Amino acid sequence: MAHLKPVPDPTPPPEGGDRPSIEQLQRDATVLRINCVRMLAVAKSGHLDSSLSSADIVAALYYRVLRHDPKNPRWPERDRFVLSKGHAAPIQYAALAEHGYFPHKDLMGLRSIGSHLQGHPDMNRTPGIEVSTGSLGQGLSMSVGICLALRLDGLADTAHTFCLMSDGDCQEGESWEGAAAAAHYEIPNITAIVDYNHLQTDGTTEEVMDTGDVRAKFEAFGWDSVEIDGHDMNQVVEALERSRTLDKPAAIVAQTKKGRGVSLMEGRFGFHGKPPTPEQADQALDELEATLAEQTSSLEAAGS
Repeated sequence: MAHLKPVPDPTPPPEGGDRPSIEQLQRDATVLRINCVRMLAVAKSGHLDSSLSSADIVAALYYRVLRHDPKNPRWPERDRFVLSKGHAAPIQYAALAEHGYFPHKDLMGLRSIGSHLQGHPDMNRTPGIEVSTGSLGQGLSMSVGICLALRLDGLADTAHTFCLMSDGDCQEGESWEGAAAAAHYEIPNITAIVDYNHLQTDGTTEEVMDTGDVRAKFEAFGWDSVEIDGHDMNQVVEALERSRTLDKPAAIVAQTKKGRGVSLMEGRFGFHGKPPTPEQADQALDELEATLAEQTSSLEAAGS
């Protein structure tokens, strides 16, 4: 696995106010997926399929929607991103590295002793992490707390909080306490995104604990709630950008597939929390790098 070393994206995020196109975001998501495969192959530990399912959402957030500043991670007016499904930390680490929060080489230290990239996000060790997460169900409540604090600080009109949840989060009671609190306190600057990939450690979400119509549940709690294809970048961007214009809490239920972009994992049970073997990593990288080459070529042709 000596070839599995970090490779910075040759076309990094643009400086300033330029907004990447949908095609650029699709390419960015592929870069993040490649980084995740490399990280997990070296670490021999972690959650790859859970990271791959949310890559499109994370790319849209970090490259286009979030107001954030890698040179000033604690900028008071920044948007906040809370990864409630903390086991998918690799996808957030990949986005943070691509944006310069820390060097790319740090990605290869995932889950190793002494590394600041732990198996779950650690707000005390990693630049760009807002809160330590990983115990499912807590992220939405913490996001509500962040929004209430922003209100006290007079920042609620400028700083938005985005919380990325899993379907497992939606099986936890605390998530719905957070949903009730957001509506009760009339919090408009919060968006919950559910990465609804339907697979868990022990089976499908429907088999383990069926969460039913999650979109309708958020709506019943007083949220503006929409359901989208979480791998359709047009839908992802439109839903995220719309959510910050509303005068009430917003929920986006994104239908996704675990292992998206890697054929041996996509939509298949049995990969949760299991790193790829060397052979699987090679296959995954071959597929993703072929996708990246095609996307790059298309962007170059469009720009010529």
